[in-house]
Amino acid sequence: MTGLSPLKRLRLSGIVADRSLGQNFLIDANILGVIERMASLNAADTVLEVGPGAGVLTELLVRLSGHVHAVEVDRRLAALLEQEFSGATNFSLRQVDAMKLPFGALVPPPTKFVSNLPYHVAAPLVMKSLEEAPTIQLWCLMVQKEIGDRLFAAPGLPAYGSISVIIQLFTEKKSARKVPRTVFYPQPRVRSVLVSFNRRQGAEPSLGELPLIKQVAQAAFRHRRKTLVNSLADVPAKSLPPALGRLDARGRKKLTLGLLSRMGLAAGVRPQMLSPAQFWQLARLLEDAHDGEPGLS
Repeated sequence: MTGLSPLKRLRLSGIVADRSLGQNFLIDANILGVIERMASLNAADTVLEVGPGAGVLTELLVRLSGHVHAVEVDRRLAALLEQEFSGATNFSLRQVDAMKLPFGALVPPPTKFVSNLPYHVAAPLVMKSLEEAPTIQLWCLMVQKEIGDRLFAAPGLPAYGSISVIIQLFTEKKSARKVPRTVFYPQPRVRSVLVSFNRRQGAEPSLGELPLIKQVAQAAFRHRRKTLVNSLADVPAKSLPPALGRLDARGRKKLTLGLLSRMGLAAGVRPQMLSPAQFWQLARLLEDAHDGEPGLS
């Protein structure tokens, strides 16, 4: 590292934040001790960092981890990072849109995802990492508070949605901490939170069931003000599980009503009232219906 402060490095390089990329650079090193504890960083870790910015967090990760995969789409910042960490043998940089990078192809495979995420793509990146990188066992992420609230919102709350269902089925929350705007440059207009969570170990559902559960949950919440029956009846066929997609609206309602009855749920239940476990149960019943289990088709 050059020894210059991150803000001074940015100013000397002429780099200004690109709002279209959701850039709010982490510049205050005082938050790093919190991240180190929440991420339980050690030399056995291979860390994925998306949106390293000026490299404040990257420096900590390179110092404490076995290997760091940094992903930066901005060529200006990529050049700055390449210069700053050119002497680090445990650092690799990819200048690419993280949403287009196959996380499962990273070598060595990442075991932790530690980042100050670009807020406009935070939710999709969390989902992508969960699906594509089964080796990731811990997430420690700086995100917009609204996203942090959605990840672990309880059923019935306004923030509860499809991402809540998936994240709670496959991970468990460790901790969360509010982060002041002053640790960023420029200061974001929204509130931020640092949240950490672990992948569930040895518990169902399996990762192979994730695509179907996600499809069911996303379809259900597309019309969250409607009953679940009506919501699934109004979703385009291509966005539905095969058991529902092959039916017309009337057939979808009939099938969904039958499955809700089997689950002991009222016909007028709304999507936000189903727990993550109930969404998993519904997905399995729909899979059985597609496979032709008697009484379901």
